[in-house]
Amino acid sequence: MDTEYYIDYYDLERSHWWFTARIDILESILSKRILVNTEPNTSIKILNVGVATGATTEMLSKYGEVKSLEYDKDCCQFLFDKTGIQAVNASVTDMPFEDNSYDLVCAFDVIEHVENDFLAIQEIDRVLKPGGFTFTTVPAFQFLWGDHDLINHHFRRYTRTNYNKLLSSSTITTTYLNYFNFWLFLPISLVRVCSKVLTLAFQKKEQKSSDTEGINSNKLIGTLLGGIFNSEKYLLHLGIRLPFGVSIVHIGKKKHHHS
Repeated sequence: MDTEYYIDYYDLERSHWWFTARIDILESILSKRILVNTEPNTSIKILNVGVATGATTEMLSKYGEVKSLEYDKDCCQFLFDKTGIQAVNASVTDMPFEDNSYDLVCAFDVIEHVENDFLAIQEIDRVLKPGGFTFTTVPAFQFLWGDHDLINHHFRRYTRTNYNKLLSSSTITTTYLNYFNFWLFLPISLVRVCSKVLTLAFQKKEQKSSDTEGINSNKLIGTLLGGIFNSEKYLLHLGIRLPFGVSIVHIGKKKHHHS
């Protein structure tokens, strides 16, 4: 990918309503459901897998010592030049870390990019300390598959059930599992499904576009949509189990080994 793409993505991650609301939600889940279970005033060792242009690493750095991992070599270089974050250039399916090294392993919208998702989970499990937590998100529902997935090189989308099953193939026990991006599920579904129907009807494809394109052009609409998305923090805080959403959030805890 060209540097132009990273520059755009760097700005998107920090200013686009979807990214900023998502980071707010992730931070609020982290505080409420993970950090409350860690020893106060101790710096936890965090691994952030698939760091992209670094916004999630910047957020996580408030809570511990963060090691970033990124598969794309050019992205690692861009990240270092732009932010000073030194990401390890490696794949989640083969990480150059010792067993049982991290208190928390995060992978936000990463697992869907990996062909062998089973192997990715086994590796995350391996580098996680017993009693440590995983914190991951993935896109939901295969019927929402569209240009956005193709552009972003996804292999699949998940349901709560099959994602939970994937995680339970390891020694990680699910402590929290929910859909999120709930309010915007219906409009996004309509857009995705209608564009598929229209494509089939006319058998010709205009230029592919990802979800984050186009919807950032109007600042007022962006602010409104960001506010709607961000309000889910409060639903999630109340422990409400959302029936569907565009994404899935999962927290797992690694079992302690009993000899």
